[in-house]
Amino acid sequence: MKIWPAEGISRIPHWIYTDAALYALEQERIFRGPSWSYVALEAEIPNPGDFKRSFVGDKSVVVVRDESGGVSVLENRCAHRGTQFCQQHLGNAGREFMCPYHQWTYNLKGDLIGVPFRRGVKKQGGMPADFDPVAHGLRKLSVTCRNGVVFASFQRDMEPFERYLGENLLPFFDRVFDGRKLKVLGYQRQLTPANWKLMFENIKDPYHASLLHVFLVSFGLYRADAPQRTLIDASGRHAAAVSSRAPQVRTEDNADMRSLIENLKLHAPAMLQPEREYPEHTIVLMTLWPNLIIQQQSNTLAMRQLVTRGPEAFELSWTYFGYETDDEAMTQRRVRQANLMGPSGYVSADDSEMMFFAQRGIRQSAEADGVVEMGGRDWAQDEPHSATESMIRAFYHQYRRVMEL
Repeated sequence: MKIWPAEGISRIPHWIYTDAALYALEQERIFRGPSWSYVALEAEIPNPGDFKRSFVGDKSVVVVRDESGGVSVLENRCAHRGTQFCQQHLGNAGREFMCPYHQWTYNLKGDLIGVPFRRGVKKQGGMPADFDPVAHGLRKLSVTCRNGVVFASFQRDMEPFERYLGENLLPFFDRVFDGRKLKVLGYQRQLTPANWKLMFENIKDPYHASLLHVFLVSFGLYRADAPQRTLIDASGRHAAAVSSRAPQVRTEDNADMRSLIENLKLHAPAMLQPEREYPEHTIVLMTLWPNLIIQQQSNTLAMRQLVTRGPEAFELSWTYFGYETDDEAMTQRRVRQANLMGPSGYVSADDSEMMFFAQRGIRQSAEADGVVEMGGRDWAQDEPHSATESMIRAFYHQYRRVMEL
C-alpha cells in the first residue's frame, strides 16, 4: 500500500483517485463496512410488494415493502448462481421475487420459498435430501428508517442512526425530514468520469462555490459574503454547508468574485422567488458518509445518491421530493427550482465539468498531491464562514482512519 504524505490531511495524494486496488478496498471497508448507506425514500415503496432497485457502493440491492408493512433491503443476487434477479428501477413484485434463470423464488423478506425440480423429475435428480431452503435465502442487510428515509448496511451490529449522524448534524436532517409524509417529484441520473471522492469533496468545498458558479454568485443564492456556517460531526464523516441569501450587489467583501455579474437578469424571474418554509438559511447541503448528499436549495429538495462505478467514474442519482401536504403552487415551485441542479442544471453542470477536468489532471500526475490548506491544516466542527476546506480535511481524517492509510 502506498503511503500518505507526511503533511497529513492538508495534502491529498493523487493516487487515491485512480488506484484499482484501493477502490476494491474502499468497497470492503467503507461501503460494506460499518456505515449506514442511503438506499431509498419510503415514499417510493408505499405498498406491499413495492420495490426499488438501489445500490450500496457498487453492489446492487433491492429495497422492498413486505406484506406486514416493514422494509427489507436484499442483495440483488440469487443465492443459486449469482444472477441479478431484479432489473427494474421501480415496480411491484406481488408476493415474491423469482430469479429469471432457474426460477428460484423468494418471499419479500428474502427467504427461499421455491426451487424448481427440488425433488427431481420422475424420481431422478433433484437437490440432495439434506438441502435446507433456510440456509439459501437472499443476503439481508441491516435496515434503519428515520422519518421516511431508508438506510442499509452490510454490517449486523450497527450503531443507532441518531448516534451515527451526531448531535450537531441531526437537527439539520430533521429540519427537512420532520415527520411529514414525502412525495416523490421525479428522478435524474448522471454518470461522471471522475472518482467518487471528488463528488464528496465538491459538496464539502464552499471555497469554490463563490468563484465558479456564475448563477449562484450573481443572484446571491450562495456566496462567501453572505451569512455562512460549516458543521461537521465529531468523527469527521458527515458535514453540512449552511448559507443565507445575499443581494446582487458588488461590494468590497465580494471584490474577488469575478463570477458576480451585477446586471445578469432572468427572463423567468420566478426561479428566484422562493417561499420561506424553514426558520433560517437559503441553502443547507449535507454530506452523509458514505453515499448521500441531501440538498435543500431554496424550495427544491433532493437526495443525491452516490453510486461508485470503478476508480474513475461515479453515478449521481437524484430523487426530487416534496411533502404530501404541499399545495400545487409549492409543488410547481419545487419542480421549477430543480432546474438549478441536476445534470444540466444552471449550477451543477459547472461541477461535473470541473470534476472531469480534475480527474484528467490527476491521472497525468499520480505522484503529485493536492493542497487543502484554505482555513488551516486541521478541521473544526463548527466554523462561521466559508473560506475553508475544513470539511474536506475532516472527510480525509475519517477516510484515512477507516482505510488505515
